[in-house]
Amino acid sequence: MTNVPVCANTSIDDLGEEGPSLVEVLAWLGQGKRRIAGLVLATTLLATGVALVYPPVFTARTSLLPPGSQQQGGSAAAVAALGQLGGGLLQKTPDELYVALLKSDSVMTELDTSLKLRERYQINSSAQLRHALAQAVRVSTDKKSGVITLEAEDKDPVFAAQLANAHVTALTHLLSRLAVGEAKQRRVFFEAQLKETKENLIQAEQNFRQLQESSGVIVLDKQAEAMISSATTLRTQIAAREVQMKVLRTAATAQNPEVLRLASELSALRSELARIEVSAGSGSSGAPPSVTEMAVGKIPEAAVDFVRARRELKLQETLLEGMVRQFELAKMEEAKEGPLLQQIDLAVPPDRKSRPSRALIVVAGVLAGLVGGCIWVLGAAMVRRQKSQLPQQWQALRQAWRW
Repeated sequence: MTNVPVCANTSIDDLGEEGPSLVEVLAWLGQGKRRIAGLVLATTLLATGVALVYPPVFTARTSLLPPGSQQQGGSAAAVAALGQLGGGLLQKTPDELYVALLKSDSVMTELDTSLKLRERYQINSSAQLRHALAQAVRVSTDKKSGVITLEAEDKDPVFAAQLANAHVTALTHLLSRLAVGEAKQRRVFFEAQLKETKENLIQAEQNFRQLQESSGVIVLDKQAEAMISSATTLRTQIAAREVQMKVLRTAATAQNPEVLRLASELSALRSELARIEVSAGSGSSGAPPSVTEMAVGKIPEAAVDFVRARRELKLQETLLEGMVRQFELAKMEEAKEGPLLQQIDLAVPPDRKSRPSRALIVVAGVLAGLVGGCIWVLGAAMVRRQKSQLPQQWQALRQAWRW
């Protein structure tokens, strides 16, 4: 490169510097070929060392099939019910819902308990565990088929498979605890009601037996018997519809047509019961007498408690029969309801590592050395070129500021 002579009247515009030509660039690279080769060799050796030292990581994979939106019955109702339980999850599609549950803290807690993740990852807090699982586990879904794929990574291929399968087990336990199935909701509800009714029936039987033993056998006339039977039937129908209303309200709103129908029937039955109770007029206290009071007016005063105990016993027996039928129906529906989540492929220990790719690391090292060497050589040449033109630039600057 030759220096450009500067005249006394040289201006900045006269020094319109042009960039280096392709020939100059190639010449610079040729002059610095040894530097480039040395840098390539250094980065290649470094990359090879990293590839050899970096521990292999194995990836175990399992796939899950959530209930599709086209399925009817229990599976579809389960997803809808779980969406209501999850609040913000209601707007998610079924596969997105299960992906969110797989990443939930409930699943993480069970995984930590069963696999001792804190000890394995050598961490203490839940936040660190959540971050470690996010790095080790990937959950994705196929939008077309809805199949969920879960991949777990670890240095131990056996543990990677255990971690993937443990997610499925933990999710199954979570769904079971939430009782998301419509049939399961009914079964759990009627099971609790059946237990309560049995206890009430046992208490009613004990009370009736004690009163019978203390009062003796009392035979009621036909009118009193009919009035007690009518009141018991109405109370039984009211209790049965109240149970149906509680079941519906677990998954339906107050504007649901079935809820409105049951509310109307309950109102009519209660009105009928009130009409029967007030049909005999007011008692001595000025309040409408109950059916029991109307009936026992025709039998000795000592039999009042006996009649009430008999009515309660008959009511509890009728309720128990209805609860048993409903409970058995719910059990049958639950048995027919398929699993909410099906595991298509069981995760097995992988026989080949998923990363790192040693060849890719070495190639990246070679390319990094080559690019870095070229930049180094060309940068140094450009600096030398600028330095050679610096006197002319200063001369042009002084000339520009003369008056």
